[in-house]
Amino acid sequence: MEGMSERPYDRDDIARRGKSLYERHVRKEVEADSADEGRFVAIDVDSGDYEVADDALGAGAGLRRRRPAAVVYLMRVGRPAAFRLGGRFQATEA
Repeated sequence: MEGMSERPYDRDDIARRGKSLYERHVRKEVEADSADEGRFVAIDVDSGDYEVADDALGAGAGLRRRRPAAVVYLMRVGRPAAFRLGGRFQATEA
């Protein structure tokens, strides 16, 4: 497909590389104070360049403005995942 990355990464490779870059380089920058807590960070798994924004779209778009061919790993600062799937109902007494 035109415009798609030719890099041989699958989802697991992207996640592994993104998490590693976050732990080794990005974390100390974005978790230095609590201002970025809960914000989204998009990391280019090739260059290590990253963008932080209030929403996922803003983080990804900001990174792609600088690096149009970026292979992006997205997460939330200080959280184990970018998004939470599913939900849980709390029982209430009738």
